[in-house]
Amino acid sequence: MSPIFAGCFRILFASAGAKRPIVGARLRARPRFSLLVFLSYPASRSNRGMASSNREMTNHADKSRMSLPFPGEQLLMTEPRPLTVLCIASFHKGEEFLRECKRQGCRVLLFTSQSIANEDWPHESLDEIFLIPDINHKWNIDDVIKGASYVARKEAIDLIVPLDDFDLEKAAALREHLRVPGMGETTTHYFRDKLAMRMRAKEHGIQVPEFVHVLNHESVNDYMSHTSPPWLIKPRFEASSTGITKLIGPDQFWRALEQLGDKQSFHLLEQYIPGDIYHVDSIVSERDVAFAIASRYGIPPLDVTHRGGVFTTSTLLRGSADEVALLALNLTVLGAMGIVRGVSHTEFIKSHTDGRFYFLETAARVAGANIAELVEAACGVNLWREWARIEIARGEQPYELPPYREDYAGLIVSLARQEYPDTSAYNDAEIVWRMNKRAHAGLIVMSPDSSRVENLLNEYSQRFYRDFFASQATHEHAAD
Repeated sequence: MSPIFAGCFRILFASAGAKRPIVGARLRARPRFSLLVFLSYPASRSNRGMASSNREMTNHADKSRMSLPFPGEQLLMTEPRPLTVLCIASFHKGEEFLRECKRQGCRVLLFTSQSIANEDWPHESLDEIFLIPDINHKWNIDDVIKGASYVARKEAIDLIVPLDDFDLEKAAALREHLRVPGMGETTTHYFRDKLAMRMRAKEHGIQVPEFVHVLNHESVNDYMSHTSPPWLIKPRFEASSTGITKLIGPDQFWRALEQLGDKQSFHLLEQYIPGDIYHVDSIVSERDVAFAIASRYGIPPLDVTHRGGVFTTSTLLRGSADEVALLALNLTVLGAMGIVRGVSHTEFIKSHTDGRFYFLETAARVAGANIAELVEAACGVNLWREWARIEIARGEQPYELPPYREDYAGLIVSLARQEYPDTSAYNDAEIVWRMNKRAHAGLIVMSPDSSRVENLLNEYSQRFYRDFFASQATHEHAAD
């Protein structure tokens, strides 16, 4: 069989003939959109033949490209080119990261799902957008690698940054293939694979709930014989509480396993520990945690996901025993996972039984669920912006955390019965942010007094149930 040559072409939706902006010049209002379409051709068909037959679908060669000199000639010195950052976003997020990259003088490219092309991206900060065909935000990784390789023929890509949890593997695969510096596939698994991160934590002496890989049935039987239920069956590569099922005994487990079929090995079984859930959000520069802030969820996210409820989280009292313990444990976890630079969102549970903290999961990205807004309200640090600054520095320049406050903040969010809920009746001076999202109500409060934040969250939770609360069935896969 002859090998297949795979080519990718860009169908330009706008400004196809526009010249690229000169560094320092004002960018055009909107970058051009490019849909990456992947076609296969017989190996006997040359690149030149393809380019000729599809000239109308591709950009013309850059006429300003410099030729190699003849012997004895010298190349003229040119201005240093800007750093080129390729951002991967299968979901709509990370706008402030993109803006900060442009503020820092970078050339900013975005790979995103075709289904969200019309979202409110910061076009003024993007040099080019490439649309990837998707099914519910899922991409064909082989196509992504071919597409990025095609783009790299004209673009010298310096950084590849995933903006969502589900994009970490894509970015790692691209770095490995294009040989771009950054987190590789092995380390990425410690921040995406719930099994890999638990095994890594256990190797470093970090307390985790008892778990077993759903692989060898004899090992699973042995686990259930010495670990008391209830248990949680967890997908290894989903985010947050998505896809988690609570089981009360072996019979229920085996029924669930039968439904999983060949997907069994992509799950783990873990002992359920009743307790309060905490999260620590961090900025890491050259393996040092430059910033970290600890918070506690109200209703555990698993319960909100499966049973419904009003979601809340609030920053912990600084200097409290819980905060001190969590910040120390967070240092140990991030050191064990091997993150060099970036941001992280790490979750722990404090057992109601023994009062100890257990590691649950970590992620090398900015937290979702508006937690980034919570952090900024509490201390003035924008995690997206600082992440961009650290990535651009690449360890070659020292990172300096900007001055920050030490106030307290609380976040409350609920699905709403109304299409566009009106929160104007909530008018306390401490409110600093209001959610603007269809069928959702949300607020952030900020105060130098932690007890004031807690009192407001307790009051607002009761009112939200009365004024807005609605519930819906759990989705099999995360949506955002």
